Amino acid sequence: MSIKWCFPLTFVLFFAICSFADCYDPLDPNGNVTVTFDTLHWTNDGYLARVSIQNYYQYRQVDTPGWKLGFTWTNNEIIWSISGAIATHQGNCTNFKDEIPHCCMQTPEIVDLTPDRRSANSPENCCHGGLLAASAINPTQSSSSFDIVVGNLQGNFSKSMPVNLTLLAPGPGYTCSPIQETQPTVSLVDGGIRYEQVFRTWKSTCTYSSYLANKTPVCCVSLSTFYSPEITTCPQCSCGCRPADKKALSCISGSSSSEFINALDAVRCTDHMCPLRVHWHVKTNYADHWRVKLTVTNLNYNRNYSNWNLVVHHPGFSQPTTTFSFNTTLLHTDGISDDVALFWGIDYYNTELLNADKDQVGSVSTEILLAKDHKAFTLHNGWALPRTIYFAGENCVMPSPDNYPMLPNGTSPRRPLHNLILFIIIYFYFKLLRF
Repeated sequence: MSIKWCFPLTFVLFFAICSFADCYDPLDPNGNVTVTFDTLHWTNDGYLARVSIQNYYQYRQVDTPGWKLGFTWTNNEIIWSISGAIATHQGNCTNFKDEIPHCCMQTPEIVDLTPDRRSANSPENCCHGGLLAASAINPTQSSSSFDIVVGNLQGNFSKSMPVNLTLLAPGPGYTCSPIQETQPTVSLVDGGIRYEQVFRTWKSTCTYSSYLANKTPVCCVSLSTFYSPEITTCPQCSCGCRPADKKALSCISGSSSSEFINALDAVRCTDHMCPLRVHWHVKTNYADHWRVKLTVTNLNYNRNYSNWNLVVHHPGFSQPTTTFSFNTTLLHTDGISDDVALFWGIDYYNTELLNADKDQVGSVSTEILLAKDHKAFTLHNGWALPRTIYFAGENCVMPSPDNYPMLPNGTSPRRPLHNLILFIIIYFYFKLLRF
């Protein structure tokens, strides 16, 4: 292997080891979901609290059907009422005769309301249907809040902190720290001329692990270039392997009937078996620019991806770029020398990545024009190809650098045409020497 492959391969190995160890993501060093309980008022038997959920992940969003927040009371608390959310179970409230609480569960689970169910007394930042946008894409939609009136407390109210916070967003993957008391939240009121402080504040920080959320990867990357006729496909069995029995129901071929497809939560049969494929094509090389086509393909038969996003790590993004059909911004990273670009759809155009059907797959694509840094730019040794790619926060399986498309003057055994041309030149050279 060429020494020049070392950086890309080292980066891939770093991310594999780092992810397996479940350490923090250097592409998103401050990423987390923070849950805050602010006590706003005391009541006769408890308090009124505002619960806020803030998504600090730059590129990981909370998608439909939305977040579900759970915790455990430690002092026989009940929830008299909730504004801006709802508890999924009321529980056993037979001990209360005059006024029936909203929830008597020791371990309540709370979900968000849809915008059409918002009431007049709901908090301003409530009722998004459980959706939290990625903070780098739509910071105004990256948080949600609701109010709860907690009661049935006896004695010292300060000892009523809940424990065992859980966050499903929407499925598993998040691990939350113990709830701790912090400095009370301070906010500006009266047009920004007065600071007001809540009575107390509890916080918990939840971090995401792909290995808890998904037993197998969900996406893979394929590569191609204008200078090579060969396409580097997704690695075989990237997201699982097709069964030896071709009639097995783990995937559906494109020729299957629509009735059969709709009956199963299945993906189209491929050698890589990934629900999603990202393709990077180096299209053209100009004097001062180079052009790439980036395509995301959805191979799910029964799932669309709303408000999708894509993260691409590539040194070329250190130069000015023009993206024609996606929104884009650069991410703030930690210790990564190359630039990392975040892409997402344009409103009313391609924010929805549609599912596959019998006749075709769903896809979104854009072309990207990148300015050249002539000191760094090269087509040799895979420099023009991405280092790593994330879809909706999930790390996509990259091909091995050994299989990257090679320049025609490379020495790779995968270049039989080049070897044939070389043989012909040598043949005619010696033939001319005979004359």
